[in-house]
Amino acid sequence: MKRTIVITGGAGFIGSHVVRLFVNKYPEYHIINLDKLTYAGNLANLKDIEDKPNYEFVKMDICDFDGVLKLMQDKKVDGIIHLAAESHVDRSIKDPFTFAQTNVMGTLSLLQAAKAYWESLPEKYEGKRFYHISTDEVYGALQMTHPEGVEPPFTTKASSGKHHLAYGEKFFTEDLKYQPHSPYSASKASSDHFVRAFHDTFGLPTIVTNCSNNYGPYQFPEKLIPLFINNIRHRKPLPVYGKGENVRDWLYVVDHARAIDTIFHNGKIAETYNIGGFNEWKNIDIIKVVINTVDRLLGRSEGEDMDLITYVTDRAGHDLRYAIDSTKLQRELGWEPSLQFEEGIEKTVRWYLDNQEWLDNVTSGDYQKYYEKMYNNR
Repeated sequence: MKRTIVITGGAGFIGSHVVRLFVNKYPEYHIINLDKLTYAGNLANLKDIEDKPNYEFVKMDICDFDGVLKLMQDKKVDGIIHLAAESHVDRSIKDPFTFAQTNVMGTLSLLQAAKAYWESLPEKYEGKRFYHISTDEVYGALQMTHPEGVEPPFTTKASSGKHHLAYGEKFFTEDLKYQPHSPYSASKASSDHFVRAFHDTFGLPTIVTNCSNNYGPYQFPEKLIPLFINNIRHRKPLPVYGKGENVRDWLYVVDHARAIDTIFHNGKIAETYNIGGFNEWKNIDIIKVVINTVDRLLGRSEGEDMDLITYVTDRAGHDLRYAIDSTKLQRELGWEPSLQFEEGIEKTVRWYLDNQEWLDNVTSGDYQKYYEKMYNNR
């Protein structure tokens, strides 16, 4: 095998797309999917590649330093793509300790294991890479601003020269200071600092990326889009925080996986790259698009289920607007999103409606029972 790469959290939403891309695109690589299989990890996400000769699954907690170090030594790992994380903001508000343990201490465990193993080799860090995936939420929040006399969304031009609809004139750039507002974003900010500190202190070859909201197939249905698709399907209420005015930048998950591939292979060591879709939507507008799309594909009257929208008390510390400027990534490495949101949401809704067995297994928890039984019988 040309390379041995560990992808942490590879049974999760984004991770499974990255694993699939690497396994299929690089048959000469040995891809190790390292996942603890918490509630959000589901090996059914990877059934189409589970028998590929260059794919291996290892059930392990990233906080298990001894286990991670031994795996790196035994498998001669020369690359880590680190996605494993607790990521749901509501859960972080209820249980910040778990987020600190996984996102901070787990990242530190991986960093220390990589350092210990790679420094023991004759070539040390040559040809090695530790790629840490983070979030745009570490930057805090942006205000909704607009030119005088113009109501948002309005057409604006980012520093890349690309025109797009936006709800403000400022964007998250790589040089912004961190201002996390939730326990989740605070834990990710801390892990980002540890990654950069290991480069600055020890010379560990690290890269950090911060990405906007992802959507697409295999997302755990606690997140907005798959949750609402499933609720519309069953005609259950659609809980909307506040007035639904919060704005997010949305990126199709396959485009994120493509960006990770590009950055892992061609990004500069010690650099940060923002990954975004130049695709801002208010939550309430996203919800209306999802309702119309689900209704149409189910043969209902378009907009028939608008009355399912239920406004609930806003989330504590709810950031108003996120908007990523991914100009640096486009300019230096040539990546840009391949799908417009309308095309991506159509593909996403179709996937969930065509894979109702997957969705039912996830919402019922049956997927966990199946894989627990399988591994207990090994």
